[in-house]
Amino acid sequence: MKKNNKGKKFRIVRGEKLLYSLLFLLAVAVPISNVFTKALLSESNIEVEQLKNKIATQENLNESLSMQINELASLDKIQEVAKESGLSYNYDNLKIVNNNR
Repeated sequence: MKKNNKGKKFRIVRGEKLLYSLLFLLAVAVPISNVFTKALLSESNIEVEQLKNKIATQENLNESLSMQINELASLDKIQEVAKESGLSYNYDNLKIVNNNR
C-alpha cells in the first residue's frame, strides 16, 4: 500500500530553525571576515614597505654623513683649515705618547 503524502506539510521545528539560521549566518560571516582580514593584512604590508623605504633612505643619509665626517676629520683637511686660519703646524712642540698596556 502506498501512502498519499500530498496533503502533509513538512514542519520545521524550532531547533532546525536555529540550526539553519546559524548556518546562514556562518555562510555570510565567514567570507566577510575573510575579506576584512585580508584588507587589514594588505594595509599592514603597505605600512611595512613604507617604513622599509624610510629606513633605507635614512641609512643612505647616515652613510653619506659618516663619509663627510671622515673626510672633514682627515689630517689633510685639518691642516688645510689651519693654514687658511693663519695657524702653523710646529713639529717641535709635538710630543708622542705611547700607551703600552
